[in-house]
Amino acid sequence: MGNLMITDNGFLRQFETTVDNHLCKIEYSAQERKIFLTKLIIPQEVNSKSFRDQFIVAVLDEIQEKNLRVVPTCPEVAVFLRKNRRYKEMLPVGIRI
Repeated sequence: MGNLMITDNGFLRQFETTVDNHLCKIEYSAQERKIFLTKLIIPQEVNSKSFRDQFIVAVLDEIQEKNLRVVPTCPEVAVFLRKNRRYKEMLPVGIRI
């Protein structure tokens, strides 16, 4: 799959990518300098652990470029952050997962 092209759809408040004609997205809510990642939606046809992790990494990298903090309210993203400590600095002060 290579590098994913992530689009920040501000109107629908979601990060998107298309894989094999399937729209994959992570919905979010923005507040001040934080982004709450609320829902991960990946169609079953393209859903695999490796793709899910690659998609989350691409979204986190996009958020990191904007110097925003991440609050994972979506269980899949929270589990990913718990296992990948290199993104720990993206959490707001006082948030532990």
